[in-house]
Amino acid sequence: MQTLTTTSLQIRDNQLWILDQQALPQQKIWCPTPDVATLVDHIQTLRVRGAPLIGLSASLLLALLAEGGMPKPALSEALTVLRAARPTAVNLMNNLDRMKAALAAADHVSALVNEALRLVAEDNALCERIADAGLPLVPPGSRLLTHCNTGGLATAGVGTALGVIARAHQQGRIAQVWVGETRPLLQGGRLTAWELGELGVPLRLITDSMAASLMARGEVDAVWVGADRIAANGDVANKIGTYSLAVLAHYHGVPFYVAAPQTTLDRACPDGNAIPIEQRAASEVTGVAGSFGHVQWAPASTPVYNPAFDVTPAALISGWVLDSGVVTPAQVQAGAFRP
Repeated sequence: MQTLTTTSLQIRDNQLWILDQQALPQQKIWCPTPDVATLVDHIQTLRVRGAPLIGLSASLLLALLAEGGMPKPALSEALTVLRAARPTAVNLMNNLDRMKAALAAADHVSALVNEALRLVAEDNALCERIADAGLPLVPPGSRLLTHCNTGGLATAGVGTALGVIARAHQQGRIAQVWVGETRPLLQGGRLTAWELGELGVPLRLITDSMAASLMARGEVDAVWVGADRIAANGDVANKIGTYSLAVLAHYHGVPFYVAAPQTTLDRACPDGNAIPIEQRAASEVTGVAGSFGHVQWAPASTPVYNPAFDVTPAALISGWVLDSGVVTPAQVQAGAFRP
């Protein structure tokens, strides 16, 4: 396969390499990913994360395995295992459905390689169109609040919500970005703060519990988040804490926007109640671990509830910013996302 480089994925020497997002921002480590078990581990430990990027990494690995001579039955089994690696993010399923169709082709090796590269190119283009669609919603002098990480680390391009913010910054429209730390694993504090800093976007990091006070003081003009799955009724699954921000924004009259590619739509999912929510390890709440070591702040035996995602009802969302354009609440109520 041709050499390929995105912010978080590389193809070189006929192997997939993953930028270890657990090690950021202290270290920039590229991890070799030669087989399915390794990639599943990368996905479940969040070395690779972001709904679009997870789907792309799985697709690229399948193509590389096919080029390496893996027979069709083994590729089919690999696809099944990868599909189950992350239950909430629907991009993984959507991408692998396309790879499954390519696997059925007579020349399945070429079909898989071409489809994987097509998915990467499409995601890059989707990000650009999302940024274009979202830009008019960001007036000059905007003070925005974002959650988790939705930039180039999570996609093949400029990102979704962060792509809009980066485009607005290039146009001189950003006065301030409030970055929620985003528990568990502090992906806002570790990744978004680093990424916005690299882009020169003015930012201030806050704990997740500070958003309400900022909105009450009138210091947030809009909230921008991404999505891991959008149901047919417009409900959105995203990193835990997104629903809280939507409730706060609604109470304070602050617009709440979801930026995502159409690959995040799940038209077969009727509403948020049907979205599976991944539960993560208790150790992510009772302490913290990373390239810096491990710190335990709660008793190791403490019972923990640790969902990775929550669901924001469509009624709390001001607009869905897709690569096809901005979808309004009225359009969603009229069935814009339904089959």
